[in-house]
Amino acid sequence: MAQKKLISWNVNGLRACVTKGFLDYFRTADADIFCIQETKLQEGQIDLALEGYHQFWNYAEKKGYSGTAIFTKEEPLSVSYGIGIDEFDHEGRVITLEYPEYYMVTVYTPNSQSELARLPWRMRWEDEFLAYLKGLKENKSVIFCGDLNVAAEEIDLKNPKSNRRNAGFTDEEREKFRSVKAAGFIDTFRYFYPEQEQIYSWWSYRFRAREKNAGWRIDYFCVSDALRDCLRDAKIHTQVLGSDHCPVELDIEI
Repeated sequence: MAQKKLISWNVNGLRACVTKGFLDYFRTADADIFCIQETKLQEGQIDLALEGYHQFWNYAEKKGYSGTAIFTKEEPLSVSYGIGIDEFDHEGRVITLEYPEYYMVTVYTPNSQSELARLPWRMRWEDEFLAYLKGLKENKSVIFCGDLNVAAEEIDLKNPKSNRRNAGFTDEEREKFRSVKAAGFIDTFRYFYPEQEQIYSWWSYRFRAREKNAGWRIDYFCVSDALRDCLRDAKIHTQVLGSDHCPVELDIEI
């Protein structure tokens, strides 16, 4: 067993993030696995020289939209893209790496959008993604991370009352996250810090939200319950700039 450092970051456009210090942070972090969401690019639009890392990319068909990537030091046994359902596999939202002891999944969960225009689609997505995770978990342990676009509890955002029916804090979205936990997955940050307040991973670019720390915790590392004793720490790197999200980290011995 060896301790691994895993990082996830919604970069909100990788090309823009690279101009704001992404590579400096990436090299300093020295993660074993580094997952990103919302790359917002197509194949050939960026060339990252990440020495010592294998790169895996899942691009959305729509240009400048969504997209995920995983950079990993250890070559996986296999890699798959999407969840195997055509309705949900055109937006580059999921990558799964298989290792001998576990699956590593990164996900960019769909946003329900203003006036909850996409909430019904999001609800179907949630059911199918959870079914996908359960299928993986039947074979071996699962670690999944990414921008889940939900603040699970009132403690996870600055203004819960005024956001009650807004995208990311609807009863429906929160209930789907409870279903993930009920299926045997651990929210690792809350596992270590159940009462920690005012630690967020996303801040709107409007209203000087980051300056005021008026944020939301919507970026997660979750693991299947079998890995509980392997958990060492979970961190949210609120000081790291370059996106409207900050990186989140999981330290695990596996």
